[in-house]
Amino acid sequence: MAVPTVVMLAIGLWGLDRGGMWGDEGVTFLVGRRTVPQIWQLLHGIDAVHGLYYLFMHVVLAVHPGEVVLRLPSVCGAAATAGLVGALGARLARPRVGLWAGLFYAITPLTGHYAQEGRSYAIVSAGVAGATLLLVPVLEGRARPGWWWRYGGLVAVTALLHELVVLALCAHAATLALARASRAVWLDWARAAGLVAAVVLPLVWVSRRQSGQVSWLVAPDWSKVDVLVRDFATGPEGAVFWVSVALMVVGLTARRTAAFALPLLVLPPAILISVSQYRPLFHERYVLYALAGAPLLAAAGLDRVAGCLMRLRPRAYRLPYGSLVTLTGVLAAVVAFVQCLPLYRQDRSPAHRPENLAAVAAVAARDIRPGDPVLYLPSTWRLAALTYPDGFRGARDVALAESAARSGTLSGRETTPQRLRRELAGLGRIWVVADSRILNSQRQPANPLDRLKLAVVKEQFTARQQFVSGRVTLRLYVRGAAIAAASPPGAHRTLTAVRPTPPRQPRPAPR
Repeated sequence: MAVPTVVMLAIGLWGLDRGGMWGDEGVTFLVGRRTVPQIWQLLHGIDAVHGLYYLFMHVVLAVHPGEVVLRLPSVCGAAATAGLVGALGARLARPRVGLWAGLFYAITPLTGHYAQEGRSYAIVSAGVAGATLLLVPVLEGRARPGWWWRYGGLVAVTALLHELVVLALCAHAATLALARASRAVWLDWARAAGLVAAVVLPLVWVSRRQSGQVSWLVAPDWSKVDVLVRDFATGPEGAVFWVSVALMVVGLTARRTAAFALPLLVLPPAILISVSQYRPLFHERYVLYALAGAPLLAAAGLDRVAGCLMRLRPRAYRLPYGSLVTLTGVLAAVVAFVQCLPLYRQDRSPAHRPENLAAVAAVAARDIRPGDPVLYLPSTWRLAALTYPDGFRGARDVALAESAARSGTLSGRETTPQRLRRELAGLGRIWVVADSRILNSQRQPANPLDRLKLAVVKEQFTARQQFVSGRVTLRLYVRGAAIAAASPPGAHRTLTAVRPTPPRQPRPAPR
């Protein structure tokens, strides 16, 4: 479906250059610019779940290493998904259902958010939507030989981009059950699922050893479910939300479409939320591909309502009615998009992301003098200097022992506590790039070296000025309270970037 694809492409390109990357995008940017052997070395210790995506981005960023190019694959993935959702609606019902479903998908704020993220989730959604579309000719009895291998291959490659795609297999199995598929179809699907398992199981085994990367996740409660429901709706608030929900409920009566849309919409999130009660793994972006089911149901519901209205029309008024119904659905999508415009504008602000590494680097370039020592707390926030090295040019990293690329890590290997203590002992001032939560709370870091950094800075130094961008704080410390007290008026500058509280904020993680 060309129209939803073009609309999603336009929405994705709108404001794509936000003027700064946040943490996860910085990881994609840095890892993608490493050599293939360096990426392979990194995956042995961290981020194996994103290995294929990093290799893909290595090729993309070789064209031009920049923020826009970093996000373009996600824009294309979201545009492809909108088109595939439209194709699903057209094949399962009629062309106008496909047009509406694709447009509803394109204008959903959550879709636009991840279309502008330099991560894999929008591309994963395209893979799952494509695999779901491949099931349609199978259940219609029109699949050609080798069709199942295409399905299995597409799901396997998509699962290598993110392993939780395997939950889509559960949704597809439910679709086969609702469609009362034949025994032969079930056997073919089982072979394809076996292919996916054979490909993905090694990745699952490796990623289990790296499960500490998602240790920040907590068991989801009903509030998480409520947020997920609102995020998956065309409009998360107000009349648009309730109309979307009502249309989805009506869409359940369209059995053919519902057999595909409902399992995809419900089962992956429900399974992940259930598993996360025992081992927290849930985040909305991990099941973003399930969002495709919502616009399909809403479009099918709108078609049912339109069908009822058509039966009530005067018999003499026939010819233009179908076109008017199609246009009315398009106008409904336009109204929903206009209602969500404030969310779109807010989402295109760099302040809407968890942090803006470019803003931190800009302040560092202005205030850090050549030779000034810098400390990263924890070491992962060295990401700011690695992503925007010009901002920290001339600064001296007092804790770094081996570079990130050479050590096969994301942020480098740091020195021993003894050496770091000796290094800090002779300093009169030091810049700290830190997790804002660590500086502003009594919580102690888990890493012994990070605990030493925090203790020395708080006990022996006094804060002079700072810049805050979400989760990251750039703060200047000088040794001793007496120095700070003797400073002239106005020397204590506080430069704080205030990040507005968004209606929906994805929790970042290095996965």
